Formats: sequence, C-alpha cells, structure tokens
Amino acid sequence: MGILIFIPTYNERGNVARLCQQLNALRELPTPVIADILFVDDNSPDGTGEVLDQLAAQFPQVRVIHRAGKEGIGTAHQVGIRYAYQHGYDTLITMDCDGTHPPEYIPEFLAESASPVAVGSRYLRRNSLDEWTWLRRLMTYGGHMLTRTFLNMPYDASSAYRRYRLKQVPLHIFDMVQARGYGFFFESLYALHVNRFAIHEVGIILPARGSGESKMSLQEAWRGISRIFTLWFSVARNRKRYKLVDSDSR
Repeated sequence: MGILIFIPTYNERGNVARLCQQLNALRELPTPVIADILFVDDNSPDGTGEVLDQLAAQFPQVRVIHRAGKEGIGTAHQVGIRYAYQHGYDTLITMDCDGTHPPEYIPEFLAESASPVAVGSRYLRRNSLDEWTWLRRLMTYGGHMLTRTFLNMPYDASSAYRRYRLKQVPLHIFDMVQARGYGFFFESLYALHVNRFAIHEVGIILPARGSGESKMSLQEAWRGISRIFTLWFSVARNRKRYKLVDSDSR
C-alpha cells in the first residue's frame, strides 16, 4: 500500500491544518510523494480532534484515530506503527506536528533505500537548533550525550522524525519497547541498534515550533533520562533482552 505518514497530536489545533497542507503539497513535486496520513489524537482539550475530522472529510488520504485521553507519546507511536503493519504499508514516516519536522526532508528519507531505518539528526548540520530555546537545546544535547555514553549509540536517538522500511523491520522489535513517553524513541532505536539493523541519518535543521507549547516538560525529560539509566543498568549489560531469535547482521 505504499507510504504512511504518522503524526501524534495533543493540543495542536493551530498546527494540524498547516502540516496537512504541507504534506499534501509533496504530491506536486517532480517526484511526487504519494502517502496516506494518520493522526492519532489523545482527546486534545483544545479541539484538535475536531479539526482533524474536518481534514479527514476534506482529504481522502487522511485518517484519524481518537484516543480517550493523554496516554503518552510512546504509546501513540505504538498505535501508529501497529496500524502501518496491520494495513500493509511498505514504508512508515513518523514525525511531530509542531512544525519542528519540516516535510521538505521526507523525499530525502525516501531516497535513501539501503537502510531499514532512517533518523532525522539534529547533529549533522551546523546551527540546526539555533531557533530553539536554551532549555530545549540543553535537554536535547544532554540526552544525546547520555545515549552516546551509556547506550553506545552514535545516532540522534531521541529524534521522532524517522523512516522505517516495514518489510525489513519486524513488528516484534517494537513490542519489546516498554517506555510509554519520550523514552520510546531511544529505547526503540536501541532495540534496532542491538539487532544490527542499518540506521541511516539525515541531517535536518529544526525551526521553532509553529504554535502552542512544547509537551517536553522537565518532568518528562527526567523520565526519559531515568529510562536511559534503566536500560544501561538492567538491559544494556544483558543484550538478550532485546535480541531477536534470527538477528543476523543487517
């Protein structure tokens, strides 16, 4: 069935229509990106869900899943990933809704075909985080340092901007992930890394978010950091916890 672009939302009423229009504009490129779009909304109190239903009525390629409440961005990604497998998509793109993941990079994600996984990296291009606040830059660089040091992953492991080739990556990889919040991103990439799936990085420049407020609170950042140390102490020393039975080199 081709490509699915998955976007989780919570209080993104001011961003969803613009992002949807930007994604639809990719269909007009010289090499068009023809993709379905799946939004998973956690019952946003600002009315994001209602706007998404309007977009789904306007654009036949837009699908919306409404959840009962805020259950964590990691569980939202699990819903989107499982949907992609169950509906037979070949490729899954995951991205944020806040405008910090410009859709202009999607053709570059798709053009790289050798690796099962591609990650949008904030550390390959100079000044990629110039528009971010000092606090977000501090949390981002701190998380990157920790995942490099304790999990031995050189990638931008907390980036949610990714491309998966689903025929090359088994769903069971994601079933291993326990984190419900932002820890999902580096835990899922750790499972892929341990099983030696080739991971390609695409250098991206992140603008400031379009509207609304960041969901990354200090409390959520601390949960993510705690998850890194949990992996290091209880899992990274025993890689069998994440090893697939037939995990030959990819």
